[in-house]
Amino acid sequence: MCLDGHCEHEVDVLHVDRTDDASSAPGRRRFLTAAAAGAAALTLESVSFAPSAGAAVQGTPPQSGEVTRTISGHLDTGVADFVHLPVEVPKGVQKIAVSYSYDKPAVPSGTPGNSCDVGIFDERGIALGGRGFRGWSGGARTSFEISNSEATPGYLPGPVEHGTWHVVLGPYQVAPQGLNYQVQITLTYGADGPAAPRNYPPQRAKGRGRAWYRGDCHLHTVHSDGKRQPVEVATGARAAGLDFMVSTDHNTSSAHAVWGEYADSDLLIITGEEVTTRNGHWLALGLPPGDWIDWRYRNRDDAFPRFARKVRRGGGLVVPAHMYCAYIASQWKFGFDDADATEVWTGPWTYDDEHAISTWDQKIGEAVRSGGRWIPAMGNSDAHSEPQVIGLPHNVVLAEDLSTDAVMDGIRAGHSWIAESSAVQLTFTASGNARQAGIGETLKVPAEAPVDIRLDVQGVPNGTVRFITDEGQMHQESVNAAGEGTVVWRTTASLAAYVRAEVRHPMANGSPGQGNTMGDALMFGPMAALTNPIFLTPDRH
Repeated sequence: MCLDGHCEHEVDVLHVDRTDDASSAPGRRRFLTAAAAGAAALTLESVSFAPSAGAAVQGTPPQSGEVTRTISGHLDTGVADFVHLPVEVPKGVQKIAVSYSYDKPAVPSGTPGNSCDVGIFDERGIALGGRGFRGWSGGARTSFEISNSEATPGYLPGPVEHGTWHVVLGPYQVAPQGLNYQVQITLTYGADGPAAPRNYPPQRAKGRGRAWYRGDCHLHTVHSDGKRQPVEVATGARAAGLDFMVSTDHNTSSAHAVWGEYADSDLLIITGEEVTTRNGHWLALGLPPGDWIDWRYRNRDDAFPRFARKVRRGGGLVVPAHMYCAYIASQWKFGFDDADATEVWTGPWTYDDEHAISTWDQKIGEAVRSGGRWIPAMGNSDAHSEPQVIGLPHNVVLAEDLSTDAVMDGIRAGHSWIAESSAVQLTFTASGNARQAGIGETLKVPAEAPVDIRLDVQGVPNGTVRFITDEGQMHQESVNAAGEGTVVWRTTASLAAYVRAEVRHPMANGSPGQGNTMGDALMFGPMAALTNPIFLTPDRH
């Protein structure tokens, strides 16, 4: 940094063999720790920014300029989930900047190569769920900066207080040869600038009172690994005909403070996070603006229930995401006891969504058998960048108002269905014994009384309507080329514990598909719409 034409820049390169073998370099502090109920972590030797000899004589740290330390080392295969690099930050620092790199040696086919995430915690510590979090960019960036006035997306602006900060590396894939890394830390001295503004979105938009509202609850921006700016995401949500959206950048709350600029009476923007653990990803929806949820644990650490409770205490929802995603660390391993809903359709329809639907349907059956709580289904785009489509799919939620609390309540109750686009319109009801129930509701009727299941649909040309119960598919019927139709099927509460509906596009060959046959090919075309169930309960009085 140059001040008044005078540049002060000190560089200190430390070539340290920072392996996870404590015996390899006597005198170096490196030890394996485990945060309470959290993943094991390797802690390296502290990086010191002690004043220079001249400054020490004066008894004060530098008042301007930059000081840089560079640390290099090696991590072996099997290293802990997180590697902590303590940084001793002296007083008088105005900005901290970090850059990092690592090698990517060739690996045999089918063997994961090196991939390493990065983030930082400040002097308040690295305790699981603690107050020290200052940002995370995963593998989306190789450098970041934090000052009181601004911060790189993914990171939280604020004072750079003196004390022990921690650069955190997340080597989630390590090649057989190991991972060689280099971290460069630069401190800039000087007075703090003005505090960065915080513009959180309002908790309510204009709305239409009690109505069905459309929203995508899984969206990313440049604040994690997305390529879209927040303004582009908000613009895309409006273009998709959505009434609300949820911001869910990976492992950070930094985007929360910018969304207020892009919310308006026509678009409710809800704050959230995609919590990216080593044993699956989950959506924390409806977080109080600025709240952050920790991700540094595995299923075996038994920490997930703690953070699920934290989300619910704040009025939010816990939603496992893309449970069968094939990417490393993405498949869901935490079970569903602490889930408020589950994502069963993520982005364009693929085979993993078929598996997710089957698992969800099985869970509905378990709830019916046990008399326990059932888990509603959700669908979201998980859109990161072009050409991924915001709102493909999205949720259509019956809410009392267009507000964060009302939308969360509607999703929690299962009063929702999933659409591939705003062109798809749908109503789904069950009627019998002069009573009627809608999506997510229960119809209590005499066990043998006839119940008419009715679905009205628009926007799916030549679509196939399926009615599915605890016995499986019980009725299938196609709509016309204009995509409009009404399908009615009769059952009883003694025959069906629940009924849910799907609307599918035709197969690639133009045929409607058939759910009661088996073969090598998929049985149906892509999903166009999917409802949560209506439950049928025998009235024995």
